[in-house]
Amino acid sequence: MEVLSFTEFRKNLAKNLDRVNDDADIVIVSRSKGKNVVVMDLDEYNSINETMHLLSTSANRKRLDESINESKRGIHHAHKLIED
Repeated sequence: MEVLSFTEFRKNLAKNLDRVNDDADIVIVSRSKGKNVVVMDLDEYNSINETMHLLSTSANRKRLDESINESKRGIHHAHKLIED
């Protein structure tokens, strides 16, 4: 994660955006007059939102924990794919 001033970020906008996309890097843009902002790759943002959704209820968290523990113990279930 890197912190850049608004001026630095804007001066090399394409390079900074490429770095965010290519390296999955997060850039904090500090602004002297206004609140700071975070710039991140859209895939990374979507991944974080999905994780937050999956962990949003205790039932989901419990089911995910159970699945992770089963996987670590080598318990796997094979299912046939549903075909149209």
